[in-house]
Amino acid sequence: MTRRLRLVLGGLLVGVGLLWTLQGLGLVGGSVMSGVTLWAVIGPVVAVLGLALALSGRRRS
Repeated sequence: MTRRLRLVLGGLLVGVGLLWTLQGLGLVGGSVMSGVTLWAVIGPVVAVLGLALALSGRRRS
């Protein structure tokens, strides 16, 4: 996987993870995911994985 692709996908995963966390906590409404604790747990996991992917794309080979 190229460095740029890792950065982009990592950034997207961080964004999605943050959104899922906020929905799970009930801070973002308008979805069936809002207020469901499961998404408050899955969201940070996805965000951390995205951060790790982005950081791996940032490192020089």
